[in-house]
Amino acid sequence: MQAAPVRATAIPSFTDALRAVEYLLMSSGQRTARRNAWTSVLEDRRRAKDRVEAQRVLDQVTTVRP
Repeated sequence: MQAAPVRATAIPSFTDALRAVEYLLMSSGQRTARRNAWTSVLEDRRRAKDRVEAQRVLDQVTTVRP
């Protein structure tokens, strides 16, 4: 008895499926604007995290100095 052949086709991820729907429903300019907006959100979050870390370091330095 022989085993069935294994297919090498990858199952698309949820993200891939959303991008496919986005591609079908939106014009190119809207897709670009949405991606740029999301990139800005992620960058703002990164900067906020960096600010919190810098403030924590400054607070530590000022509490150590007499």
